[in-house]
Amino acid sequence: MELRPNRIRRKLEAGEPAFVIGGFTHADDIDAFGPVGFDGVWLEGEHGGVDAADLGNLTRACDIWGMTSVVRVNRNEQGLIYRTLDRGAQAIVVPHVDTRADAQNLVAGGKFPPLGKRGLFTSRQGYGVGDYLARANDETLLIALIEDIEAWRNLDEILEVEGIGVFFVAPSDFAASMGHIGEMGHPDVQEKIDDALKRIVAAGRTAGTLAMNNNVRHFAEIGVRFFFTVTGPWVAAGAGAFKASALEGVT
Repeated sequence: MELRPNRIRRKLEAGEPAFVIGGFTHADDIDAFGPVGFDGVWLEGEHGGVDAADLGNLTRACDIWGMTSVVRVNRNEQGLIYRTLDRGAQAIVVPHVDTRADAQNLVAGGKFPPLGKRGLFTSRQGYGVGDYLARANDETLLIALIEDIEAWRNLDEILEVEGIGVFFVAPSDFAASMGHIGEMGHPDVQEKIDDALKRIVAAGRTAGTLAMNNNVRHFAEIGVRFFFTVTGPWVAAGAGAFKASALEGVT
């Protein structure tokens, strides 16, 4: 049995963009989306309904389509991070990485020794893989959420921590931390977000963010390579266009 490759990590390391979709809570939905050709599925374990018991089926569905299973956990706790990996996740997203110490704790929980302190266990991704413990670090992707103004202030130190594959600037919490709750488009918020992304790229690290149809090109032009989007706006736009076309033909 060969260790499954981490599609997102491979693409990013080759300098290519990686596209990740969120909004699914059932394996059948992942199967239905599989042929579209995205690189990964964001499984929401902080704000959404994804629990540890769900991860076996959800990550298996991702495996079937060669997509990376990206799981956001709800806290920066080493045991939670490596248990989520043990359940089959190939990538972990950790919220509120505000300091160098926070970043180091993420690596400690997400990487086997000597890089980290992940508990030694052959996860579902390692069944039948004889050298899993020696190779798992190479196929595990750790993603730090830069979502507070404190993280922006400490960003240079955070970027010095090795072992993190993506530094993801999260706009909603970022805006709230600046006193602009619900105002992601506020000029001061956009300025800080763009600055953070540019600093990540300038440091030779991989930048990620939430992108929609109206701003994804802007982020690509400043060097973002990890693009996360959600299904809701697409469904709403398609449904609106469908109804509008029908109503135009109603006499």
